[in-house]
Amino acid sequence: MHMANALISPLVSATMLTATGTIMGYSLKKIPKEDLQDKLPLMSVIGAFVFAAQMINFTIPGTGSSGHLGGGMLLAILLGPYAGFLAMGAILLVQSLFFADGGLLAYGCNVFNLGFYTCFIAYPLIYKPMLHNGFSKKKLIGAAMLSSIIGLQLGAFSVVMQTLISGRTTMLFSEFLLAMQPIHLAIGIVEGAIISTVLIFIHQSHPRLVDAASNNFPKLKMKKLIIVCMLCTFIVGGVFSLFASSNPDGLEWAISKITGTQEVQSEGVLYDKAEALQEHFAILPDYTFKIDQSPMTPIRYIEKLGTSTSGILGSLLTATFILAIGLLRYGLKSLRRISL
Repeated sequence: MHMANALISPLVSATMLTATGTIMGYSLKKIPKEDLQDKLPLMSVIGAFVFAAQMINFTIPGTGSSGHLGGGMLLAILLGPYAGFLAMGAILLVQSLFFADGGLLAYGCNVFNLGFYTCFIAYPLIYKPMLHNGFSKKKLIGAAMLSSIIGLQLGAFSVVMQTLISGRTTMLFSEFLLAMQPIHLAIGIVEGAIISTVLIFIHQSHPRLVDAASNNFPKLKMKKLIIVCMLCTFIVGGVFSLFASSNPDGLEWAISKITGTQEVQSEGVLYDKAEALQEHFAILPDYTFKIDQSPMTPIRYIEKLGTSTSGILGSLLTATFILAIGLLRYGLKSLRRISL
């Protein structure tokens, strides 16, 4: 559900960048120093894991489409809404800048669509109330499934509205809506199942991390959990990503179903500059190496190497960006007490 620049008008881009930046600033202020210091290591590895997981597109049977983990609900549940939203911002910035995945002009839209509805709507209004009166696996699965579906449905509807208001495509509101919502319902169901599995695993060793009734971040030694998360991140990003579906994701599929093409053309100086900026910073655009496709080049193996490298490098960059959030907020000296 990563929107491209071409779908967004400059006015909508500026509005959503301002809104997203404001929420980020507010979130940064809302996290107490001690809380941030306690959760920063976990925040880094969970953010890196979500980056890696987003690389794995799973096929939606019978549609010709695919989906991937949004990750907003997982971030909100394990880190809290404020830290979760900041982590999502770091993930999408790394994807956009270094892998040309999602437009720079659409960055504010993408963070809002994937982070705001999950962290500040689905988590406090659906997940927490459903688990407030005690934990059980059935409650956890139900809460994770419903909150994931609702969060993704709201995000998909927001994409439709932002596209409509921008007025840069000929797609009708009704046809775009009817294409977007059902496919993201299917994606939300799969995401809910994935998140449920991850949370049940984490609950076995750190039950308070998934306890919605706990208001404060648990001050626990999490060295083993963080090591396991790091290993899973590298396996998911470096190995499992090689088996991702090549089908277009839900947004690309919906656009293709209506227009006959997966991409909307962008024209204008601002769009050209944004694209040039991405081309300048992109280390591995579209998660592959920049190569000349000659008959002597083993393209298939180079593409796979690029995908695996992207998964590992992107995860490390995401973790680094999230650590930088802590440094930005409190400085290096104040973060020396961080411990696992």
